[in-house]
Amino acid sequence: QVQLVESGGGLVQAGGSLRLSCAASGRTSSSYAMGWFRQAPGKEREFVAVISWGGASTDYADSVKGRFTISRDNGKNTVYLQMNSLKPEDTAVYYCAARQGWYGSRRSREFDYWGQGTQVTVSS
Repeated sequence: QVQLVESGGGLVQAGGSLRLSCAASGRTSSSYAMGWFRQAPGKEREFVAVISWGGASTDYADSVKGRFTISRDNGKNTVYLQMNSLKPEDTAVYYCAARQGWYGSRRSREFDYWGQGTQVTVSS
């Protein structure tokens, strides 16, 4: 089992920045790709970004490409999502997820563990 705890959400004005963190505990000796997803009110959960176990491979949703950066520190069992140039449409609950294996996926159903989520609100 792997437990994931997100932090770093909050309220920010459009154009601002936030950095989300996701700390993993439990069975972290295995290889896990990590992803970030988000869910806005009344909408389905959507893919945001994913990073491979080694950190060399990343993938982003078109809506955040060039503004968000995913990274990880395996020594600290933590993955980050740096969000710049935030827009009101980025408002959502952001979830961290772990997928056993080296590479991640854009499909939420392929992830094995999920955090509780952290709220990000961007005001216009």
